[in-house]
Amino acid sequence: MSVDDGADVPLGALAVRDRIGDGGQGEVFTLADLPTVLYKSYRDPRQVDGEALAELVGVRRVLDPVHRGRLDTEAAWPLCRVVSAGRVTGFLMRRAPETMTWTTGTGDTKLTELAFLLRPPKAAWQTVAQPSPAERYALAVALVEALHRLHTMGLVLGDLSAANVLWTLRPAPAVYLLDCDGARLVGRAPVLAQADTIDWGDPGAKPGAVTVDSDRYKAALAVSRILARDAYAAPGAPFTPLPGVLDERREHAVRRLLDQAAGPYGARPDLGQWRVALAGREVIKLTAAAPAPRPPVDRSKFDGPRQRGTINLRD
Repeated sequence: MSVDDGADVPLGALAVRDRIGDGGQGEVFTLADLPTVLYKSYRDPRQVDGEALAELVGVRRVLDPVHRGRLDTEAAWPLCRVVSAGRVTGFLMRRAPETMTWTTGTGDTKLTELAFLLRPPKAAWQTVAQPSPAERYALAVALVEALHRLHTMGLVLGDLSAANVLWTLRPAPAVYLLDCDGARLVGRAPVLAQADTIDWGDPGAKPGAVTVDSDRYKAALAVSRILARDAYAAPGAPFTPLPGVLDERREHAVRRLLDQAAGPYGARPDLGQWRVALAGREVIKLTAAAPAPRPPVDRSKFDGPRQRGTINLRD
């Protein structure tokens, strides 16, 4: 069976096996004959906008091979719809890379969620490798880059939170987005009502409104929380980055954008501005200093006899 061509797959053709995920809108299962692919089954297929899901599948299909491959490395994007009796029941997606998992003390494998970047290490998850300051900065950059690519494709991600972003340091800092069926094309309907996670909502947005600007606010939340290792950092609140994460130029730029993100709805910095700020390429405008006053000239030092074209300077 090919799941890469975007064509609908009958539910009866899948060898559904173990349930490995359980969320508010659906459950995630492994497939016996497709070990690298997962099936997300919706709890209430009657609420699903099948056309919206087909549009998300189509977004990936129209990308050229290079950009499609990049999307596959950064997101659990819908590969194809799963249907039964003329109704969409879910979709297939790729399993997250093994590098973005960790092993508990009892031998269980769990996903390395963004949450593990936002708090000091605990004994229960001591096997999760903690990033150096340079790696932490690189993870913030990787998340901004991934979100920026979605926005340039005309997409609104929607529910960005500590549970639906994965990360790794191997072989290099990278991120991976989950719950991508929660995204939508700008101006189009979502697959299901787009959600906000507690402590990750946009206080300036209208209830239930998930837009490009709310994405921008949530990006600011994520950047500040990663750089400060603070699960509750937010635009408008004191920002204390971990030592060594930002140089002086980048810290100045990040603080300015966080102040802007705390402003009115519709005026948040876009992802391009975050890319420039984190790259250290932002121009810092300096106020020109007034010229220093010149001391008066003591002309008496130049008085005296002239000898053969020379000046006799007296102290």
